[in-house]
Amino acid sequence: MTAPKRKKARANGEGTIYQRKDGRWEAAGYVLAADGTSKRVRVYGSTRRGAADKLAEKIADSNRGVPVATADSTVSDYLTYWLNGVAIHSLRENTHTRYATCVRLHLIPGLGTKKIARLTAKDVRTFLDRLRTACQCCAQGLDVERKRCCAVGECCQKRLSALTVTYVHSVLKSALEHAVREDELPRNVARNVKTTTHQPKRFRPLTAAEARQFLDAARTDRLHALYELALRTGLRKGELLGLHWDDLDLNAGTASIRRSLQRTRTGGLTHLPTKTRASERRIAVPTECLHSLKEHKQQRDKERETAGSAWQDSGLVFTTPTGRPLDPANLTRRFRSFLNRASIRLIRFHDLRHSTATLLLEQGVDLVVIKELLGHAHIGVTAGVYAHVRLRLQRQAIDTLSGALGYTEEPPDEPPAATLVR
Repeated sequence: MTAPKRKKARANGEGTIYQRKDGRWEAAGYVLAADGTSKRVRVYGSTRRGAADKLAEKIADSNRGVPVATADSTVSDYLTYWLNGVAIHSLRENTHTRYATCVRLHLIPGLGTKKIARLTAKDVRTFLDRLRTACQCCAQGLDVERKRCCAVGECCQKRLSALTVTYVHSVLKSALEHAVREDELPRNVARNVKTTTHQPKRFRPLTAAEARQFLDAARTDRLHALYELALRTGLRKGELLGLHWDDLDLNAGTASIRRSLQRTRTGGLTHLPTKTRASERRIAVPTECLHSLKEHKQQRDKERETAGSAWQDSGLVFTTPTGRPLDPANLTRRFRSFLNRASIRLIRFHDLRHSTATLLLEQGVDLVVIKELLGHAHIGVTAGVYAHVRLRLQRQAIDTLSGALGYTEEPPDEPPAATLVR
């Protein structure tokens, strides 16, 4: 009688590999976890070799001392690993800071102790429902520190906005999606939870008459050229503040948008790449802006003579009177003060950008041209943000046709212009 063939013994540290009932292969082994302990990690593949290779890669990282996220990790451990080992390499610094704040204030306190492999859609839904109704002063212990709110029996009911709850949900989905891509989880349970659609904040862009009033008032301001360039071209605040004289061709009437000036937590005022690849663009500069920029250059030369040795040549177009970069927060304060002095209704600086696009659309400029000018990554973004303007233009076109066909009834009053904030 022939003895049964014995299976080849696995080498020490190779882990366990077996085929699941659903046909997929699962490999498991011990690696260095994010909290410094040794934990069992599970990976999946459509073939035995695929699962084995993925496990071998994680064991190799572990042997080099690189922590590896495991399905047995808690949500707190995994989010910490994801923030510091994955997201930090793909996000802009300010975005990473917002993610980290969201994780620290909401996700870890609400879900941190749960095992990531055992996290369910019900857990996520319950967490988000609790997040919507909880007073944040009490949830974060601020009432005790400040000796008010629930600490004195008078809860202020300070709740998170629907937009913030949606943002928390999106951060969790992003983290779990990475775990799915790395085959650390079979599915992203956060995607099975639907959050309440928040009502986006709306604003009234400047009308043509208000825009003319704005430009007239700006002529006497030191930053006249900046305000005019913002309204006539729709450049973002950071793009304007990061503009160098080398980026301008005043003879050809063009500007190359290559960078953005932002304040970051670690680097202070820093030049960063534009928001998206599409944001890096070359635009035509209006004739009025060319005149303003030439006047601004003459003014800068006078300021440099006045500053003397205190002048710091940064090469930037818009600076302080001593040549230093303009802080975005300071520009926001200056802009608000300017609006008050000029008796113009209060808007955000970014609303100048929305006003540019709205006015261009109302003048019949093609949506593709506006998309290129604004530096949107996809035309769907432009179409979605300014859908209200396109609807109004459609109504005007239909009314024109009705007039041609003999329709005499007065059309309904136009609703005030409003646009989504992006």
